[in-house]
Amino acid sequence: MILAAGKGTRVRPLTYELPKPMIPIIGKPVMEYLIEQLSRHGFTDIMVNVSHLPESIETYFGDGRRWGVSIGYSFEGHIEDGELIGEPLGSAGGIKRIQEFGGFFDDTFLVVCGDAIIDLDLTAALRKHWQSGAKASIVVKRVPRESLPNYGVVVCDERGFVASFQEKPSVDEARSTLVNTGIYLFEPEIIERIPNGTVYDIGGQLLPSLIEDGVAFGAIELPFHWVDIGRISDYWEANQQLMRGTLRGIEMPGREVLPQVWTGLNVNVDWDDVLIEGPVYIGANSRIEGGCEIQGPSWISHGCHLESGAKVQRSMLFEHTLMRSHGAVFEVVVFGRYCVDKEGRPVSGREPGLDWVGDARDRRIQEAVGS
Repeated sequence: MILAAGKGTRVRPLTYELPKPMIPIIGKPVMEYLIEQLSRHGFTDIMVNVSHLPESIETYFGDGRRWGVSIGYSFEGHIEDGELIGEPLGSAGGIKRIQEFGGFFDDTFLVVCGDAIIDLDLTAALRKHWQSGAKASIVVKRVPRESLPNYGVVVCDERGFVASFQEKPSVDEARSTLVNTGIYLFEPEIIERIPNGTVYDIGGQLLPSLIEDGVAFGAIELPFHWVDIGRISDYWEANQQLMRGTLRGIEMPGREVLPQVWTGLNVNVDWDDVLIEGPVYIGANSRIEGGCEIQGPSWISHGCHLESGAKVQRSMLFEHTLMRSHGAVFEVVVFGRYCVDKEGRPVSGREPGLDWVGDARDRRIQEAVGS
């Protein structure tokens, strides 16, 4: 079960036009990495709950055959005047709806969030779950103490079973350095504990109810990388890390034309007069004029145009971004007419729009007409 129904409010403005699982990381939707990982470990039947902008997820992934899996979708919401209106049911409520409809969960099942990249050994996690004899297990990860206020903290007893939770405690109040990664393993009978027809959450309601009722469930701790994009700052950091090659199994796309400089197809770059320091990716059909400066890690998506004099430092430009000659960005994400810094704060001078950014397609149409 991939959880993909949230609105992603903390990652705005990206989620104004994209559902969170479709936000690109190194050129691919974050959920695609997850499906590839599931396929590698033999999880070939996958249900996805969708709600916010569901069409883009369903159109991109289809029935899953491209990844060697079968994918089904459960829409949470209703139609009003011909428009899909999302009404998420919560992580547990979405599972309940799927089970009531067709009884999909007839064996041990894995639940993962569609907005994170993991290299977890899912086979080992499943084995540990079975060996424990538990009806439910939660995958936990140890994080630095100063980071604990950003997470749900998991407190275990001496047997390794979950004793309690702390939701984003202060550093001084935290009773553990283990956090909830949003990865769960359940036996089907756990679904019977989810109420019908109501919004219900796994971490906030279902698991605490197990503790309250004395149902033992395990915490699985394994070494793995976990790249979450819960906030713009997480998204920016994830791209920075992955471009530096910190996560095994993820490679830069395109062709390496210079040391740590990759390009897509048919780029137009004045290599003799561009100052560029990798790692940098330049997407297909992008144009970089002479006099530009690019410092990595920076991602320039397809169809972009940087006019002479433009400067990009450790930033991400989404597709078809036009940066005019006086534009200079440092640790930002540029998405259409939006520009936010690495903490998600809008950059200054954007009203009524950024005067140094535009749509590269408009420029090319003007050039074609002029010629």
